[in-house]
Amino acid sequence: MSVHKGAPALLSAGTLCAALLLSGCANTAPPAPAAPAGTAAAAASAGDSRPAGAPPGAARGAGGPGEPASSIASAPVPTPGLPGVGPATQAFVPDGTTQALVVTGADSDDDTSTATLYEKDPGGQWIESAGPWPAHNALRGWTADHTAGDLRSPIGVFRLGDAGGRLPDPGSRLPYDQDDEFAISGTGFAGEPLEGSFDHVVAIDYNRVPGRTPLDKERPLGAEKGGGVWIHVDHGGPTHACIALERASLRELIRALDPAKEPVIVMGPAPELAR
Repeated sequence: MSVHKGAPALLSAGTLCAALLLSGCANTAPPAPAAPAGTAAAAASAGDSRPAGAPPGAARGAGGPGEPASSIASAPVPTPGLPGVGPATQAFVPDGTTQALVVTGADSDDDTSTATLYEKDPGGQWIESAGPWPAHNALRGWTADHTAGDLRSPIGVFRLGDAGGRLPDPGSRLPYDQDDEFAISGTGFAGEPLEGSFDHVVAIDYNRVPGRTPLDKERPLGAEKGGGVWIHVDHGGPTHACIALERASLRELIRALDPAKEPVIVMGPAPELAR
């Protein structure tokens, strides 16, 4: 049963499987050759943090019980900007945002990354509030111009506003859609089982309509630009384009995200985010 407060447009079991082949979420098929790049303008309007035609790194407009103890830092160190995020990206975190998940990989081809949650204090300083957590991203790393099937995660600053999963709400303040359509089976790129990967997810606002269940299949930029890019449960291997966190870490993140703080994800390889 769906409990999402948005305007749901849920996929059937058959269309969900088809959508996953075009989504950022892990895929049971072997890697395919990267698809031709889409237009820079399309990438920018999808939420990428660079303007149309600009080189990587040039910024554009803003767009439970029984679990381990919280990893909230015991002695946070305040910083004037998001750590590891340079002025070209930092400038386009929306002015009203006071909560940001920064996900960085070592380079553009890396499929592992680190995720850290930051919050802005009343004095305007960004303070580490949870993490750092180990994470996986796409098999082939990162791209500033994501297209369906390229096996790269999109680089940019994207809002986080909707959550869901196969299992009940773990305490989300975001709208949460519990639905059996989040069930998945099969194996990932390393032969690891995918079952349970979508027990909890947070939708990344890349090529989607905000305010709807993560299962919604509308793609404003068209199917060729991909979609279904989520933060989901780590299955132990790289993803199609999603960000994957260990189960306990993801549940902690879902409980921490506060829509009143206009949360965003800042994601990409460290050298580009640092510009």
